[in-house]
Amino acid sequence: MYQRHNKFMKLALKLAEKGRTSPNPKVGCVITRFGFIVGKGYHQKAGMPHAEIEALKDAGSWARGGTMYVTLEPCSHHGKTPPCANAIIRAGIKKVVIAMKDPNPLVNGEGIRRLKQAGIKVVAGVMENEAKKLNEMWVKYIATKSPFVTLKAAVSMDGKIATKTNDSKWITGIESRHFAHILRNRHDAVVVGINTVLKDNPQLTARIKDGRNPLRIILDSKLKIPLESNVLNDGNVLIVTTKKHNAEAKILLDEKKYNILVMDSDKIILKDLMQELGKRNITSVLIEGGSEVFTSALEEGIVDKAIFFIAPKLIGGDDSVSVIGGKGIEKISQALRLENVKIARLGDDAVVEGDFDFNKN
Repeated sequence: MYQRHNKFMKLALKLAEKGRTSPNPKVGCVITRFGFIVGKGYHQKAGMPHAEIEALKDAGSWARGGTMYVTLEPCSHHGKTPPCANAIIRAGIKKVVIAMKDPNPLVNGEGIRRLKQAGIKVVAGVMENEAKKLNEMWVKYIATKSPFVTLKAAVSMDGKIATKTNDSKWITGIESRHFAHILRNRHDAVVVGINTVLKDNPQLTARIKDGRNPLRIILDSKLKIPLESNVLNDGNVLIVTTKKHNAEAKILLDEKKYNILVMDSDKIILKDLMQELGKRNITSVLIEGGSEVFTSALEEGIVDKAIFFIAPKLIGGDDSVSVIGGKGIEKISQALRLENVKIARLGDDAVVEGDFDFNKN
């Protein structure tokens, strides 16, 4: 039914991918007239003009009488920018083809209603699944006010993330490690436990061209983090602790102006932490380790996606570190299952990616 629209919607989706828009959605837009592209645009980052405005500016007077392809329902409310629906009406667009309806309660069909009321023909649902996948992090955040959580682990073929001496550099190859930086760039925050900081002293930055560094979140229930840790090289860090933290250590960290979140509990409960991060407009979180954090995240059911980089290596040993610990399950039927599984190859490593649905598990 919508095949004739797919060509231009695919381009709009490709444009949308360029944006670094959190906490806003990624949106791309294409304007055509007589079957030819006359305008293109995408939302670059929060606070900047939306995709529709960029495309209208690009098209100029050619927009009048044209067809607009946009990956998300045009907004109808005043935020940091004026409503896009009003601008589309003023520009004289005759038809608007939309990939997905905006789940944001501030819009949620109002943009479509306003366009139709102005006499503009609206076609919705073109490449809807692709549009939802593009903005899966934002869609989850809008629905739950809690961030989308990705668990990322580098493991050997026998499921180990470190040897018995805690050596883990490097299990996977350089290609996998580069992709890990891309993942950091895609997420608002990266989370590790204090043991990872103490053992590996990581920077947790996204070392790619034109990349952005995520907020580094350290789970440190007793405030053991050394002041010379690499993650403390700048102020883009949040240290999460408990009521049982070391008071003297907190004084030293406070003097250095580091951000510290004291949870109102004796242990760090990740579900509660995710709710707090949502309040801070963190829409996506990448959990990078270690085993205790992976285990807690899965046991608490907060993980939306898992990405495992599997190296063709065997580590062995009862005392080496497994990717998932805890008590485990008694029957295979109780195992957590991934859906929408994708398998790819990076150098010599295999990459397995899939989604969790804890309502089914």
